[in-house]
Amino acid sequence: MASIEENRSVWAESYGWPQAGDEWSGPWGGTHAMWETTILPRICAFVPTGTILEVAPGYGRCTQFLKDLCDHLIAVDLSPRCIAACAERFPDCGIELHVNDGKSLPMVRDKSVDFVFSWDSLVHVEAGTLNAYAVELARVLKPGGAGFFHHSNIGSYAFVLKLSKRFPERIGYLKPRSALVDRGLLIDTVHWRAESVTAACFAAIFERAGVPCREQELVACGHHRFLTDCFSTFTPRGSRWDRGNRIVRNPGFPAEQRKARLAAQGSLELTTK
Repeated sequence: MASIEENRSVWAESYGWPQAGDEWSGPWGGTHAMWETTILPRICAFVPTGTILEVAPGYGRCTQFLKDLCDHLIAVDLSPRCIAACAERFPDCGIELHVNDGKSLPMVRDKSVDFVFSWDSLVHVEAGTLNAYAVELARVLKPGGAGFFHHSNIGSYAFVLKLSKRFPERIGYLKPRSALVDRGLLIDTVHWRAESVTAACFAAIFERAGVPCREQELVACGHHRFLTDCFSTFTPRGSRWDRGNRIVRNPGFPAEQRKARLAAQGSLELTTK
């Protein structure tokens, strides 16, 4: 799928960032609705807190909320363009900003982080990169710390993914692949999920590193039935958050997004009247 170099090329060079990342919040009706309905309820047990580390913030779509939930926020991204955008967006917020190599955290002190967070970015990184980050997170998280990562699970559908890629996009004027995607029979490959990653793979990597998962929620990206994404919560072994990993399959996630979008649209209509 995508190497670190390819990710850097896309997010630092070729991608236009037309709405500073808010373009990906459309399914919720906006970034604030996404944060309030989907993200905050899933991380509220861990925040507010002392030090938060955000991995791959992009242009600060979630950073704007995280900064008010901690005493100190560190944001690390492999794209110099993204870090520059965050510096411009949050000039007086005291956020510690760093460009990294896409896999390590040498700028973060040992046992200094209470909560680590990443949303809608690590879905693009492969298992090797996640393994490197897991080792680093075991080093930087406090003994009672925790983390929440949004990552790929598309590797669980290797056969369907292979079929989806081979199915022709066009036959004359027809678009058979799109039609089958709309019916939930093929996977929409435009979301660029890391193909080597599954929820089980992620759990095994973080278990080996000493930061086992306590919960993994598998969700669909888009309207199809394939649970291509995963929200994993993890913690250092032996912490107060440590427990056996609980697997949650949530095929109703797109409905959650639609509900948020309708509520956001209703609020917008009220404010414009």
